[in-house]
Amino acid sequence: MLFLRLLARPFLLCIATSVTLVSCGVVEQTNSSQRPSFGQPSVAFTGVPKMRPPEVVAESVLVVDMTTNYKLYAKNAETKRAVASTQKIITALCVLDAGNLDKTVTITSYDTRCEPTKLYLKPGEKYTRSELLKVLMVKSANDVARALARDVGGSVEGFAELMNQKCAQLGMRDSRFVNPHGLTEPNQYSTARDLAIAARVAYQSPLLRSFFNTKAYTFLYNDGRTRKIENTNRLLKRLHYVNGMKTGTTNASGRCLVSTGTLNGRTIICVVLNSNSANIWSDSEKLMRWAMESPLRDEPNDFPLIR
Repeated sequence: MLFLRLLARPFLLCIATSVTLVSCGVVEQTNSSQRPSFGQPSVAFTGVPKMRPPEVVAESVLVVDMTTNYKLYAKNAETKRAVASTQKIITALCVLDAGNLDKTVTITSYDTRCEPTKLYLKPGEKYTRSELLKVLMVKSANDVARALARDVGGSVEGFAELMNQKCAQLGMRDSRFVNPHGLTEPNQYSTARDLAIAARVAYQSPLLRSFFNTKAYTFLYNDGRTRKIENTNRLLKRLHYVNGMKTGTTNASGRCLVSTGTLNGRTIICVVLNSNSANIWSDSEKLMRWAMESPLRDEPNDFPLIR
């Protein structure tokens, strides 16, 4: 019996070693293939709405609880499509990365030739990066986007490279941009998932958050003219807890809206892409109300993170 016990020890040790190696192999494989995500939840999971998500016209949707990083609802969230001016969220992040927001930007004639939404800046006028960034987030003026891109990236093409580098850094694996404003061009696209990632990062900036939440203000031109600038995001006036973020519309993208809201300690990101003029605001409002106002139910801890 003693002989059999001694003989069995190496065999059992071999099995244990094999199991350990296999386990290590699985962990290593999981880590190496894991895609970049929002990061791990900072607080315990708080549940999802008991009610089913509302029906919406939009082709792509993603609703994320920013507090926990859990996705609450997804519809074609990883489908690549044109996203229009919602990509200005990335434009804003690249301008922030460049810093020096008090730097003066001199407007050129090239900047002004960018339809259709414009602030109608004039060549030779001078504004700070911060002034231009605010009006870009509130009014979505394309001439402003060009001016900032040229100033920060040296050219629109150079700035597009910065945008794509930022996407890679954030884990936005299905995005590619070729301009700072979102007007339709070949091989320019993003997804609801990727825009949710960008929105979460942008929301962490107090400066950008204040811009996104500006309902209206008065812009002062160099020559003393003033213009009332109203936020293109109508949801800011429809729901008291909505506090941003960015609209977008082209023929290729349809009507798009990335919105954020905070209520009772929870912050929600709602991405709605390729809706239409008749439904963009109702789509977004229904989803936001569903996520923010519905009674919650507990879910298992493995409820999927947005990745």
